[in-house]
Amino acid sequence: MTARTALRPDAVLVQAVIAGALSFAHLHDLAAAAGQDGWKAWAYPVSVDLLLVAAWRRLRADRRSRLAWCWFAVALFASLGANVATAGLLDIQHPPAWLRVGVSGWPAIAFLGGTLLAHTTTPTPTAPAPTTPEPEPEIQEPTPPAREAVEPPVRAEAPALPVAAEPADPAPIVPAAPVVPAALVAHARKVADDHQIRTGTAIDTDTLRSRLGVPPQLADAIAAQLT
Repeated sequence: MTARTALRPDAVLVQAVIAGALSFAHLHDLAAAAGQDGWKAWAYPVSVDLLLVAAWRRLRADRRSRLAWCWFAVALFASLGANVATAGLLDIQHPPAWLRVGVSGWPAIAFLGGTLLAHTTTPTPTAPAPTTPEPEPEIQEPTPPAREAVEPPVRAEAPALPVAAEPADPAPIVPAAPVVPAALVAHARKVADDHQIRTGTAIDTDTLRSRLGVPPQLADAIAAQLT
């Protein structure tokens, strides 16, 4: 089961093989049409693919390399140009002069690109130098001063608080005398005179209260005004 899994074809790999084979054939046909016959026509697609692979490997190491991007674009343009040229846009039987010149000069261009890609060093990020920790300063504990004989402080006695005097008994509240109207006093005087004429004695307070029909306090106030 493991062997079958290892030999299982991958769709991406098959697509890459087909694309590489077609591009290889188109480059061979274009080189042969430009006057490069025999083994020389087969060497051109190999040169283009090798330059493409070298540029791709350099890009994997350094994505920001302008040199790798430049030669990757050159090799890709050569491969795509061959595919487009053999699609009927150019007369392969009678190729133009610029195509013959380009095919003839390609070996030197591919050698220059491969040499630059192979011998240009990739900058490696420099690791920061390890910093040695500084030794921590020793903290010296201060020596305790010699104890001197200290007399205990004399506690000052708190002053005696004055004793609050007991409050005296409140004075008895004397109720205010009721106000007697003058008309009531005049009426009471008539009643008193009539009582004295009939009985020959002065009217007392209880009799005056019963005759006037007033409360005892008001009767006392009226009797005080009659005397």
